[in-house]
Amino acid sequence: MKKILVLILLSMLSAGLAACASNGSQASALERAQYAYSAAIRWGDLDGAWAQLAPELRAKGEMNEIERNRWKQIQITSYRVLSSEAAPGGGAVRMIEIGVANRHTMTERQLRYQEIWRWDAASKSWFLTSGLPDLWAGQ
Repeated sequence: MKKILVLILLSMLSAGLAACASNGSQASALERAQYAYSAAIRWGDLDGAWAQLAPELRAKGEMNEIERNRWKQIQITSYRVLSSEAAPGGGAVRMIEIGVANRHTMTERQLRYQEIWRWDAASKSWFLTSGLPDLWAGQ
């Protein structure tokens, strides 16, 4: 009887450790994806930021030349994470404050942007589902 109890406890312990390891690797993958995305935004790497978008957003088509040229007119001066939390359904949400300077007028402004991240179990990757930040407030 003791052997059966020990085997049951060991199997429960190993299952619990496996679950922790998968959650840990998922959290680590989220950190890597968010770091890569924030670095791409900070350095003006539009293609790098685009690669972090969810496949369904990328499938809608590449940015046109006018949109790309608008991004070339600005410089990201700051990128601060204001809050970060788990979202219902296993996703993640971050509130970001971005500093944006117009290269031509040298004016700077701050804006807030919400990032929504989704885990894709098939590719074992995190994707940004909220799209790129609207640095022009809909203009």
